[in-house]
Amino acid sequence: MIGLGVSLLFVMTGWIGGMSSVFSSTWSFISRRAFFQQPRFVDTRVWRLVFAGGLILGAAAWWAWMGPPEALHTTIPLWQLGAGGLLVGFGARLSNGCTSGHGICGLSSLQLPSLVAVLTFMATGALAANAVMFLGGH
Repeated sequence: MIGLGVSLLFVMTGWIGGMSSVFSSTWSFISRRAFFQQPRFVDTRVWRLVFAGGLILGAAAWWAWMGPPEALHTTIPLWQLGAGGLLVGFGARLSNGCTSGHGICGLSSLQLPSLVAVLTFMATGALAANAVMFLGGH
């Protein structure tokens, strides 16, 4: 459904529905820094907020209907989750999009940089998983 949604968004409007751009376009309301005032953020900030709101409402509806997901039952300390979120956010900005954004939105709009990013993510993940297994991790 997500792939279909972002594909339809791109075909019908030419817009790419990546969520990391929502962050920057939202900051364009607040910050006057040149980065946040780029037309790609300013011109799309309203529909991106509506898009993000729809995702939040969709998640809330799912939660109300199906109950909380199993992922909320974790023993990982809150500080580690927060630190991981900061690192992922930094990486998403550094690579001009997050892993799922490049994989879903970038590939569905036939973006070559997204293909390179996805291949890099997959190779890095495979290497890291094998390194952890080699070192005796789970």
